[in-house]
Amino acid sequence: MNTMSITDRAPFLLIDAGNSRIKWALAQADGTQTHTGAFAHNDTASAAGWASLPPPRSAWISNVAGQAAADHINRLMDAHWPTLPRTTIHAQAQQCGVRNGYAQPDALGSDRWASLIGARAAFPGEALLIATFGTATTLETLHADGTFAGGLIAPGWALMMRSLGENTVQLPTIDAPLTDHAHPPAWHAFAATQTHSAIATGCTLAQAGLIERVWNDWQQEGKTPARLVISGGYARGVMPYLNVPCTWRESLVLAGLAVIASTSDPLGKG
Repeated sequence: MNTMSITDRAPFLLIDAGNSRIKWALAQADGTQTHTGAFAHNDTASAAGWASLPPPRSAWISNVAGQAAADHINRLMDAHWPTLPRTTIHAQAQQCGVRNGYAQPDALGSDRWASLIGARAAFPGEALLIATFGTATTLETLHADGTFAGGLIAPGWALMMRSLGENTVQLPTIDAPLTDHAHPPAWHAFAATQTHSAIATGCTLAQAGLIERVWNDWQQEGKTPARLVISGGYARGVMPYLNVPCTWRESLVLAGLAVIASTSDPLGKG
């Protein structure tokens, strides 16, 4: 006899509030995403589609965009599910098979922490370099035993391009749209023949060069193969320029939130 209630079968609402936009998903306890979407921080129309979603059992949130974003998300949830239990995650010393090697574990961004957990769940027992391309480009080194050894943060591809225009007199400001399929203009060798391409290509190769350098150093230090996992809104723009093997993984933050939710919510364990 199946005693699982409707609440037991309800999905989790997962929310990744980044600096540029808010991504969300409804996911079952096994991590399967049934509905997904994204909207800007000042956008309420896109989130209005939540009215047609099946009611979630609880909400799990990673927010690196500050209190204004938190208030906005709470207002949206209150409009649809005012009694919905909600948890905003923070990095911990250890969780879901990942041990936090940061000197001050809770200082690690919640998005980076969720990404580590999502990558660990996707590739258990492997040494990983996780490169996420968003407003910032972040790299995380994860040992095969689940120990997070530390990482790097650099300006993202679009931020690099925009800063050139904002801080020089003659260069244009390029404000690239943030989409999962954003990519720079095509280029031939190193000879860009117009300024926009020169900026886009230079910033793209700067991103690729950083990843390749860290990946090669990580391989040599570990003396064992490591998998390069690529994610983030600008990832597809950089991937074609990488000279090292990589694995694309969409929405690592949401994947990590699903793991945290399923192991933390009492209903998710049933």
